This record gives sequence, C-alpha cells and structure tokens, in this order.
Amino acid sequence: MAISEASQQPIPLPFESHFIELGGERLHFFDTGCGETILFVHGNPTWAFYWRDLITALSTDFRCVAIDHVGMGLSSKPQQYDYCLDTHIRNLVHFIETKELQNISLVAHDWGGAIGCGAATELPERFKRLILLNTAIFPPPFFPLRIRLTRTPLIGTLALRGFNLFCHAANRMATNQPGGLAKAVRRGLIAPYDTWHNRIGIQRFVQDIPTRPDQPTWQRLEAIEKSISLFSNHPVLLIWGMKDWCFRPECMYRIQKLLPHATSVPIADAGHYVVEDATEQVVNSLQRFLRET
Repeated sequence: MAISEASQQPIPLPFESHFIELGGERLHFFDTGCGETILFVHGNPTWAFYWRDLITALSTDFRCVAIDHVGMGLSSKPQQYDYCLDTHIRNLVHFIETKELQNISLVAHDWGGAIGCGAATELPERFKRLILLNTAIFPPPFFPLRIRLTRTPLIGTLALRGFNLFCHAANRMATNQPGGLAKAVRRGLIAPYDTWHNRIGIQRFVQDIPTRPDQPTWQRLEAIEKSISLFSNHPVLLIWGMKDWCFRPECMYRIQKLLPHATSVPIADAGHYVVEDATEQVVNSLQRFLRET
C-alpha cells in the first residue's frame, strides 16, 4: 500500500513501490522482474498503474520499470515547479543514468511518447527498441476542442483542479468500452489525484500543450521529430487504438513516415486507452515483437 501525499489515504498497488531523489523531489517507480529492461513511460492523466497488466505479463522474462513523472502518480507534486516537456525529459534522462539502465525497450503512451523519445534521442546508445502507443513525437497537428476548453482561465482551473474533470472524462472518453472503464480500473487510475494539490501535474501537462512555433515545448517537439532518425535501424513497434479522438490515426501515419521500417498494429475497436481496451491483443503483440527482435 502507498499513501497519497495530501489525503493520507492508502492506494492499493499492484507492485512494490520504489523512490529516487531527483532535484529535491521524489520520483516514484515500479521495478520488477529480471532480464532486459522494459521502460514504461505514461502520459496524462494516467500513472504507472496504467501498465499493470503489461508488467504482469512481461516481468517473467524482462525487468519492467515504470516511472511516475514529477507531479503525477505517487511522485512528489510540488506546487512551484517547472512543469514542461523539457523538464520531464531531463528527469527521465537523470533516472536512466542513475539507475544505469541499458538495452532499454521503451514502451510509451500519450505524453510519454514525447518524453520517452526525448530521453532516447539524448541517450541513443542505451535504447534497443521503441514501442509507441497512441502518442505524438512532433508538434500537435490538431488540438481537440474538449481539451482546449480545459485551458480556459478560472473555469478550466476549477474543472481540472476542483472537480477533477480531466480524469473523470478520460475514464469514459479515452476508452471505446460502452459505459467507460470498469469501476475498479477507474478507481486505480484516479487514486493519486484525490485533491486540488494532487492534481497540479494534470493541469500543467494540459497547459504545456504548445500552439505556436515560438513556444519552447513546440521547439522541443520539433527537435525530437528531427532526431528520431537515430532509430531508423532499431526495431520499432506502433500499437494504435484507431478510435482515439485525441492522438488520431494521423499521428500513427506521421510516425510511420518518420520510421518507415516500423511494425504497426492498428486496433480498430480500441480508443486512446488502448492498453485498457485491448489488453490481450497488446500483450500478444508486445510478446511477439520482443521475441522476434
């Protein structure tokens, strides 16, 4: 069991928790299994819990490491912090170097794709494979209205921090399951985000979505897109929920152009939370890809 910072309520965890000090903050991670390293990097508004079924399936043959970004999951949630893409990338680079991870297979979803690939382009010699799920590694080609609305001054803050609407909406709108995710899964995904204080990371991720080329995060994304050719000879797997209204199939097609040798697994009836919607298919695709490469 782990304790949420603000509420002091226990959160049931699927694996043992570990922490590392990072610039005065604590970064939480799971680390289980043995063998080559698979590094799981989540997006917004999830946390390491999102990977639980994949870790369970793969940890018999691999060392599975899943981090929580600062401000997310069970990591520290400082209220005054430089929450931006470049900071999250630098944190991940520091984590990889501190834990001396090598021969990494990156598994990344949502913002985790940009963060994970950003770290990979900084440390290409440490990465062996890229597995990307419903993500983008370039400036956003579109900005869905339902997300833009959450950036509205005052109202957006009240919605995200006060009513936790981003998490609640994602648990129903990021899946293609009728009625949304199962109750137990919803509780697990939302558990660390139980107070205004603990929702700081969710809001900062939304605020960091760039809309203009002069913004630092836009420029960082452009740099990642240009540098991803470093992996033109590495095994790459794209697993995509084709019902995703945020990271739409166009994002997968654009990554295919950047990495034309990639193996693609489009899943027709899965949404943004592709791991939740098509767990068995995702596990089977990952196991086959890891075995064959």
